[in-house]
Parts: sequence; structure tokens; C-alpha cells
Amino acid sequence: MRVTVSVIKADIGAIGGHTVPSPEVMAIARERVGDAMASLLIDSFVCHTGDDIAFIMTHTHGVEDSRVHQLAWDTFLACTEKAKSQGLYGAGQDLLKDAFSGNVRGMGPGSAEMEFDERPNEALMILLGDKCGPGAFNLPLYLSFADPMYSPGLLISEGLHDGFSFHIMDMDHPEGDRVVVLDAPERLYDIAALLRDTNRYAIRSIWSRKYPNEQAATVGTERLRNIAGKYVGKDDPPAVVRTQKIFPATEEFGPPFAIGAFVGGDTRGSHNLPFMPVPMNTAASTYFCIPMVSALGFSVHDGRLSGPSDLFADPFWYHVRERAAAKAIDMRRQGFFEPAMLPYSELEYGGIVTRLSRLEKEFTVKTAAGVVGDGDGIKQPAKKQK
Repeated sequence: MRVTVSVIKADIGAIGGHTVPSPEVMAIARERVGDAMASLLIDSFVCHTGDDIAFIMTHTHGVEDSRVHQLAWDTFLACTEKAKSQGLYGAGQDLLKDAFSGNVRGMGPGSAEMEFDERPNEALMILLGDKCGPGAFNLPLYLSFADPMYSPGLLISEGLHDGFSFHIMDMDHPEGDRVVVLDAPERLYDIAALLRDTNRYAIRSIWSRKYPNEQAATVGTERLRNIAGKYVGKDDPPAVVRTQKIFPATEEFGPPFAIGAFVGGDTRGSHNLPFMPVPMNTAASTYFCIPMVSALGFSVHDGRLSGPSDLFADPFWYHVRERAAAKAIDMRRQGFFEPAMLPYSELEYGGIVTRLSRLEKEFTVKTAAGVVGDGDGIKQPAKKQK
């Protein structure tokens, strides 16, 4: 059976700041998405990571289907109305357009969708990030799909021997989003050279090379600042990842996430903090909103979901979270100094950008000939008198 998995998520308001959606808002989301199972959807599951609500939906209509996206958009609008009536903080924050235009891409909500032919035992993992950018998944997915030190299946499993193709997006090119396709392991160094820069490059999708029609992963790469023209919150990417058999085992994705790699995000989108794996339906942390990710494991048969298995909830992850918390405390002790705070190019809140622009006008260039202002802030050396 050919099935589509659509994951659409958004922050439409939270209790007492950027923490957690209200129970009443979650109830509306579950009711409206659940009602669509009578006609549009095969199955669905609704949850949240931090203050982001996620709709996980299966159907047979392909990616970017206007009816599925309309359902998500209308549900977010209904949730927003409830959030406003409760005075929730940031009500409707991720809904950046006034009118639905066919799908939610470019409208604020994050989305990751994949269409595939079901295997007899279809296993997949849904990743839901909060307080982080779309490049936050770069390192875990790179290690899982390209590094046998973390993914022994690349050595042991015949189905993985040929490696995978990485589709990598340039999210900040002046002419718009661009994608390059690089094969691992032959182009491993080139892949690493791009993915190291999580602020500009992000994995868009990954495909099997032995079975070219089999997609392994898809990641939401929307950047809210590129839509709104200003900072309105971090991008909080979702991802759909197929596991087992011709893909890495579910258990091979855990160790890369246990690293707690530093990623950009957290409070005001301004700092680097470790990416903390958390159980689903976890509230955003009041420790600077540490970047967080939840992982839900599902089995799929005839489009129906069994699960989820909460993949970051077993006792092992308590220790990982303790280590991530210690790393976060150490990094934040450095305050506003890089690399704790993001570089100037990534500081998205207007206040510091405005402050630096004002300071620019006070700079002078000092030379032996003296200093003369040019009226634009940058000073030019005085001309010598004859």
C-alpha cells in the first residue's frame, strides 16, 4: 500500500510564556484532527514538544495535499482562537499569513511529509524539535546514515552497504532555497563541510542508494525569519525517518542524539545550547528554553499507526539529560560571549541588531593623517594639506 505520512506542527500559544499548550487547546486539536479520520485521514496522533503542537497524520493523498494542509491550518486557527480567549502567550505566533494558499509551506507552521510503499513491517520514527533551527538534525542524521562508528549497520547489513544520498538545502541563499545531492560515502567530506554549518545548511531528505526509490528521511527546513522578514521564534523542525531493514535500526539513532550536540536556539533564539532528548509532551524548560527533541516510534500497516513508543522516555535517557543539563549550565555561564551567544549574523532579535547599528556610527578610523568623519559612521583619513 502506498501511504503518506504528514507531520505538521506549530506554536500557537502557551501557558505563562513559551512553556506548554493548554489542555483545552490540545483537546481542540485532537478533536478536529480525529474527526477527519472519518473521511480524509486513515489515522492520526496529536502531541506536543515544548509549546509546539504536532499533527501526525497518515493518508493516501500524497505530499502537500491541499485538503490535508487545510485541515492542519484550520485546526491551528481554531486552537489560536482558544489560546487568545485564555490569554496564552504568543497566541497564533507561527501563523504568519492571513489566507490559506493551498499548503502550509511558507505560511509559518513546520512540515515534514513522506510518501512511500509500505513494507510488511513498516517502522518509522517521528522527530519533533523545539527551540532550535532546522539544522539541528544535521549531526544525528549524518552519524546515523553515514558513520559506522555510530551506525554499525553500515558495515554489517547488506541493505545499507551502498550508503545513502543526502539532499542538502542552502536555506539562506539570496536567490532562494537551493538543494545539492551528495552521495555517501564517496562525498562524505563534502557532506560534512556543509552540514557543520547548521545555520545555513540543513538536510532536506535522505534516500537509499541500493534502492533508489526508497526514501529514508525527510526534514522540515522552513525558516520563519525568511517568511516573516523578522525574528518571530525558532523554526522547531519536524522530521520523518524510516528505520530497520534497508535503513539504520531504531536503536542506531539513539547514540547520536545522546551526544547532546550544541545547536542554535533557546531563549530569544540567541545562544548555543545542547540538544536535549526528552519524552513526548514535555514542557519547554525554564532553563533558557534549552533546545529539545522528542522521538516517537510507530509501526504502520495499511496506513494505521501502532504506537507511539516514546523513544526518549526509557531510564537510559535520564543520564543523557543530566549530562546535557550540565553542558547547558557550563555554556550559559559564559553569558553573552561567543560561542555561547550566536554570531552577529544569527542574532535575530531586533534589539541587539539596532544597538550594533547605532554603535557603527560612532566608529572612527585613526591614521597618522588624522580622523575625519564621512557622515555615515565609518570615518575616513584626513587629506594631507599641500
